[in-house]
Amino acid sequence: MTRKTNGHLALASRRTLLAGTAALLAAVWSGAVVAAEPIKIGLITALSGQSALAGEAISRGLQVAIDEINAKGGLLGGRQLELVRRDDESNPAKGVLATRELIFREKVTVLFGGLDTPVSMAIVPLVNQEKVPFVGPWAAGTAITKNGANPNFAFRVSAVDEIVNVGMLAYAQKTFKTTKPGMILINNPWGESNEKGLKAALAAKGVTAAGIEKFEGSDVDMVPQLTRLKAAGADTLFLVANVGPSAQVVKSLDRMGWKVPIVSHWGPAGGRFTELAGPSGKDVHFVQTYSFFGKQGPVGERVIKAVMTKYPAVKGPGDITPAVGVANAYDGMHLAALAITAAGSTEGNAVRQGFYKIERYEGLIKTYVKPFADGRHDAVGPEDYVWAQFIDNRILPVGMVN
Repeated sequence: MTRKTNGHLALASRRTLLAGTAALLAAVWSGAVVAAEPIKIGLITALSGQSALAGEAISRGLQVAIDEINAKGGLLGGRQLELVRRDDESNPAKGVLATRELIFREKVTVLFGGLDTPVSMAIVPLVNQEKVPFVGPWAAGTAITKNGANPNFAFRVSAVDEIVNVGMLAYAQKTFKTTKPGMILINNPWGESNEKGLKAALAAKGVTAAGIEKFEGSDVDMVPQLTRLKAAGADTLFLVANVGPSAQVVKSLDRMGWKVPIVSHWGPAGGRFTELAGPSGKDVHFVQTYSFFGKQGPVGERVIKAVMTKYPAVKGPGDITPAVGVANAYDGMHLAALAITAAGSTEGNAVRQGFYKIERYEGLIKTYVKPFADGRHDAVGPEDYVWAQFIDNRILPVGMVN
């Protein structure tokens, strides 16, 4: 064999070695990039307007949970979670546009959102179509999770209208000896959901409503509707509306001089209710899923400390408001992380099925045991509700003043 041939063989060998080394380095580098690629968590909520306080509470609950998960090494072999937020301004059309952006451009693995039931109802068909798991941490419309889709990608860690409605009647009967309630409801899909649920709750108990009145979100005078309910003999009002409209109902009652018990869904908790409603705002009793006041368990103590550390303006439980936004989002994020882990993937349908594989999670609201199953996408039940009111601009459990 000639020296020239030997040289060619040696050169070929070196080229093969270099090519192999380059391929190996490329594989290692590619793996490192994949491992480092964040898992994006989307959030669509009201971050401006009268409900912005609730939207910010949801953001904080998600971020505190994400910080905990990332501090423990992230998910799927070290991938960090990243929160990507969009403001829907409580507008369904803007919610759909934001959903498209987060799904198609940001490639979110799980989408949280829908502070308002109309926004959620607009988003759900799109997430089911695109097979992206959706977790609702606030909006309570029954049809959000019971939407008829198969497979269904909408899950919820929040109140559910048809369950809240049963609770509203039971609470009114126990607390105010209610026999003839009147309904004053926002004229949108959330109001429709509650009208259906309240009618069913009343029928189940043989109770007849004094009447049902509707109003628009932009209305500032509900005196005509309330006058009809008063004339019909309503001894309690069931109120369903978000912050601004709920405040207008209270102010209209003040103008009438009608002092009547108000049992509300949790709309008043979503923002500047006492500022907008005036002194009588404190008389409204509304449902919640959690309170940071009173004795806390280990998870509650940890979350309070984390929120105070991350957000210096928060000096104590009274500043973690509305509590349900933080609590529902915090538990929802940890449950979503467990679903991603169970899936071993960020692929939408695998994560959807991952929710069904969650066995147990010791959360903030409660210890969840098999919280989801095919056909059961709501993790919070009637036993998890508490009743609250505003005392000195703080949301406290009814009867608790400190």
